[in-house]
Amino acid sequence: MSLSPRVICSTITLRYLPLGAALREIAQRGFAGIDLGALPGVCDHVPYDLTPYAVAEVASTILDSGLSVVSVNGDVGDLNVPMDAAGAAARARHADLLLELATRVGARALVLPNGRLDHAPVRDLESDLDLVAAELSRVDERARDRGLELWVEAPHWFRLAYDLDRSGALLERLPASIGVVCDVSHITAGGSTPRHFLDRFADRTRHVHIRDAAVGDIHRSVGRGDVDFDDLALSLAQHGYDGALSLELETRDVSDDERADAALTAGQFVSARLEVAASTAGGVR
Repeated sequence: MSLSPRVICSTITLRYLPLGAALREIAQRGFAGIDLGALPGVCDHVPYDLTPYAVAEVASTILDSGLSVVSVNGDVGDLNVPMDAAGAAARARHADLLLELATRVGARALVLPNGRLDHAPVRDLESDLDLVAAELSRVDERARDRGLELWVEAPHWFRLAYDLDRSGALLERLPASIGVVCDVSHITAGGSTPRHFLDRFADRTRHVHIRDAAVGDIHRSVGRGDVDFDDLALSLAQHGYDGALSLELETRDVSDDERADAALTAGQFVSARLEVAASTAGGVR
């Protein structure tokens, strides 16, 4: 089975390799596009302490690879933690550098999380969601000034908006210009399904992250968890989603030296289901 051009590979999948080597492995497996991981403590392909020089260096490495970039998956700190003026200025500088990087590599969007790594609010849920929405809205304004989009990853099993209800409460607070990422592993870990997510949020969905999961566990390889990928593909087709699906295989059941080949196998698996779903849904692609 060949790879669908819609199926791309996040560099988080090969986070154990330096960026240049990860890009080569991805290209050699036949992927044409990537998401760029810029998550401190998860993937150091983009330095967290960003400088203009680091932005230029990372951008050059990516442009030399020939791979297209859909999004930069970044983090600018705990959005539900109140900050002083100095902290706010530092966050704005970091966001601007991530947006500059996204611009240089031709990405469509910057992706940010929805709060700190804790389900518990810092103050109370309503106040925390208000603060996250305000912080995301500020970054969204800067993104739109550059012709970029901002997408939020919600739900995210480890963060404030960890389930569909909290994600819905956050999205209600956000301007329509901010899209949402359908991460099937975080949705499943939170006890729901991608179909339920899409039934509620398809009109806001701009991107899809692929990894398998079980309730409370996001670290499964595709086919080794509870995600119904046939129904995922069918639901995406029925809702008219024709964008990219990014393999973000931050798994713990595959060794590092198997990851590139496992990504190809997963990509072919997902591609086959997209093809069947397009036919079943009456040709929606």
